[in-house]
Amino acid sequence: MEILDICDEFGNPTGKVEDREIIHQEGLLHRTAHVWLLRKKNNQIEILLQKRSDAKDSFPGCYDISSAGHIPAGDGYFKSAKRELKEELGVEIDENELIDCGNRRFHFEEVFHGKLFKDNQISKIFVLWKDLEEKDFVFEDHEVSEVIWMEFEKCYQAVKNDTINHCIYLEELDMIREYLRECQE
Repeated sequence: MEILDICDEFGNPTGKVEDREIIHQEGLLHRTAHVWLLRKKNNQIEILLQKRSDAKDSFPGCYDISSAGHIPAGDGYFKSAKRELKEELGVEIDENELIDCGNRRFHFEEVFHGKLFKDNQISKIFVLWKDLEEKDFVFEDHEVSEVIWMEFEKCYQAVKNDTINHCIYLEELDMIREYLRECQE
């Protein structure tokens, strides 16, 4: 059982909580933290994609955000991002390493494993610079089956043109692209 805060349009907890399963059955607004790992290799910016386990309740077997997760009731974005990195990838960080790229709201409904899944969330989008190799990641909780580094623009085009099996929103890559532009100025 995973208890989450129900939040308002700005991502602030309303004081009401509910089980994650009910939140996704009813499409209640809740919060998540999305962390995109970046590195510079051979003069190129690369982004880390995780491949979701086939057992996941949504988008099984798809390439996704480097690390993402729901924010438990009473927790904040930074704390949850740090915890998810440890749980999903075996990466330990200080919260001050996370670069806040802003919030994004989205809603979708889709059937997975024969059940309707309603997702209505506000996500805090983070960037984290980590120069690690694929072999350095540890998948302890079996949510992730593998990770790959991909050159950022190649990833952007693959998502835009749907040439990889993914559940990545182009709007998040746009946020990262904007962050990278600001870094170069």
